[in-house]
Amino acid sequence: MLVLTRKSNQSIMIGDDIEVSVLSVMGDKVRIGIQAPQDIPVFRTEIYLEIHRDQDEDGAVDGAGPAPTAAPAPATSVPTSAPTAGDGDGDGDGSAKQ
Repeated sequence: MLVLTRKSNQSIMIGDDIEVSVLSVMGDKVRIGIQAPQDIPVFRTEIYLEIHRDQDEDGAVDGAGPAPTAAPAPATSVPTSAPTAGDGDGDGDGSAKQ
């Protein structure tokens, strides 16, 4: 695992197409933005694990089954000018919806 130190408004690149930006740091919470091509799914770990757990329950072996038909939509990119408190959509669940 590569471990980096970044401050607000700094970012890292993964390959040529994925940029991970630190949008804000508030106490023990870090708000990040991920800019990736539409064909690369981006999920919070708990959602990713739920998708794979559902695949396993549907008979897939070792995650080799088909992709789930009703998977949650990948995270959307948030403009860097978005508010820094909450996720900006007012529902308090931490998932920005557009």
